[in-house]
Amino acid sequence: MLRRINQKISVFLAILAGFYLVLSYNLPKYPNAIIDADVVPKGLGFLLLFFAVLLYLDKKEETEAEKVKRTISKENVLLLLAVLVFILIYIFLLEIIGFLIMTALFIFGCSLFLGYRKHVTNAIVSVAFSLVIYGLFNYLLKINLPAGIIPL
Repeated sequence: MLRRINQKISVFLAILAGFYLVLSYNLPKYPNAIIDADVVPKGLGFLLLFFAVLLYLDKKEETEAEKVKRTISKENVLLLLAVLVFILIYIFLLEIIGFLIMTALFIFGCSLFLGYRKHVTNAIVSVAFSLVIYGLFNYLLKINLPAGIIPL
């Protein structure tokens, strides 16, 4: 049944999608909302489930070259763990400091850590992205993101 790596990964992803969908269906309903808060999580859960099924049905056999490409060096594992630490710090400080500042710092810091050296471009993109996403959520979708220390 689970002979290929794609099938093994797809079963894991399908279980993850099922768990995610159960949690999505337990989100509270808001009677006055045009688009409820559970629309995006449910959509992402079903999309993950759909792609897990497609991955399971994929008949492609893995070659030796693909097995070699799948190995991750110790240096890359350390990079991934460092980015995970960045993400956890971002999550922890998001409510305290606020979306705008933390998102701009997160994008700038991660890009810098991963080797991007055009600091002015990085700063412009970090701030612009944060402002655009904040504007879209707060003013267009009417979903308040954490303001933090900035009184908006």
